Amino acid sequence: VHWYQQKPNKAPEWILAYVLGAKVVNDGFQAYRYTVENFSNQQLCVRAMDNIIPDDTATYYCAYWNSHRGIIAKTSLTVIGYYHKVFGSGTKLIVSDKGNSPPASSEILQKKYKDRIMYVCLIEKFYPEVIRVTWSDGEKEVTENVVKGDTWKPAEEDKYSVGSWLTVPAENKDKIYYCNYEHESRQDSLYTKGMHSTVQNMPFCLMFVTDHLLHRTAYLVYLILLLKSSMYYLIVLFFIYR
Repeated sequence: VHWYQQKPNKAPEWILAYVLGAKVVNDGFQAYRYTVENFSNQQLCVRAMDNIIPDDTATYYCAYWNSHRGIIAKTSLTVIGYYHKVFGSGTKLIVSDKGNSPPASSEILQKKYKDRIMYVCLIEKFYPEVIRVTWSDGEKEVTENVVKGDTWKPAEEDKYSVGSWLTVPAENKDKIYYCNYEHESRQDSLYTKGMHSTVQNMPFCLMFVTDHLLHRTAYLVYLILLLKSSMYYLIVLFFIYR
C-alpha cells in the first residue's frame, strides 16, 4: 500500500509505502512522523501522522498495485505480471487555527419547468470548505439527476458556500426529498415538504451561485475587447502610413 500527498496546484508526491510489513518513506518526508498499521483480517491498512503543521495541508491518497493474469487469444499464452495502480478517492486535510464554523444558513429553492422540477439546495458560509452533500427520498440515497457544485468563497470573505441540484419528474411534486449535509461542525437535513413554486426567486439563486463565474467571464470579455481594439489600431496605422 502506498500513500501520496497532493498540495493545491501541484502534482501528487509519493510519501511512503508499506510493503511486506515494512515501512519505506520518501527521503523528503520525516519518517518518525508516520506510523502504519496493517489489519490483514480486515483488509485494512491505517496510516497516522503526528505533529501536523499548516504545511501538511493537502489531499492524501492511498494506492496499491493490483495484478492480473491475462490470456492472449491468438497464441493462447498466459501473461503473468500485468500490474496497475488503484487509487482511493482521497482525504483532504486542512490545518488551520481558525477553528470550524457551521453553515450560517441553508435553504431549498424550487423551480418547475415543463414536466420537470428542479430543487436547489444552498448551504452558505461555513468553514472549512470540506462538506458532503447528498439527496435522499426518506428511504435511500438519490444519485440520479443530481449535480453538486464546487464550493466557492465570495470575495473578501473567509467562509464558503455550496449548491446542489436535484431534478425529478413533475408527477413527484408531492414526494418529500431531503438534502443532507455533513460538515465537521454539524450534520443536518432540509426537506421539500409543503414547498411552493419559487419561479421568481430561482434566477436570483442561480445568479448567486454563478457570481464568481460571471466575474471571470467579464474579465475574459474585457481582454477580448482590448485585443480587438489593438487590432483596429494597428490596421488604422497601416493605412495612415501607407
